[in-house]
Amino acid sequence: MPLGEWALSTFMFAGVVAALTLVPLGTDVGPSLAALLVFGTGAVIAGRALQLGYPHAHLGLCNVITLFRLALTAALVAPLLMASGPSWAVFAIALVALSLDGVDGWFARRQGYVSRFGARFDMEVDSLLALVLALGAAISGGVGPLAILLGLPRYAFALGAWRLSWMRRDLPERQSRKTVCVIQLGVLIALQAPIVPWGLAVVLVAVASGALVWSFARDLIWLWRRRG
Repeated sequence: MPLGEWALSTFMFAGVVAALTLVPLGTDVGPSLAALLVFGTGAVIAGRALQLGYPHAHLGLCNVITLFRLALTAALVAPLLMASGPSWAVFAIALVALSLDGVDGWFARRQGYVSRFGARFDMEVDSLLALVLALGAAISGGVGPLAILLGLPRYAFALGAWRLSWMRRDLPERQSRKTVCVIQLGVLIALQAPIVPWGLAVVLVAVASGALVWSFARDLIWLWRRRG
């Protein structure tokens, strides 16, 4: 198991989180420590999953990239706690995190490191990024609580699967699901830009919410029809 590579990458990216939250974003120590705690917790949970079910001898660049995306996402917790409002710094960091989504999968296929762990890790980082951005937009943005709708679907689905056994079946791969995820994150990132007017923000949230409802409803119908 590549736990040594995981520990080294985690230590390195913890430094990235500290640098992003203490220097460019101008936060105080408290929010920076919170961001480091989020990153550390996520890295420990993912590391445990790596230990239990990763089939390859090396970590692979794919998982290192996803871990870096987790670090970028955790760094956004600091401005969230400060309720700093829409900013170009948050916009830029979130845009880099989204831009790397898909790059990790490409490297996994190219280097032969495809795994269920990697796919799940990537999905959970996407979900955390959406939640952090949605909370930030809801607290400080013009659309208010409406933005939270864009960060909750994955966690609502997980809660449902915890309660209902028929929701635990593996879903088929669908490109439409990935497209909706990109739309969701793209809208949430756009809401971080200081120049987005209130009317446009509301329209964007409505469009992304509609796409999410359609995607999750489609998966729920598929699962319901195959319930035991």
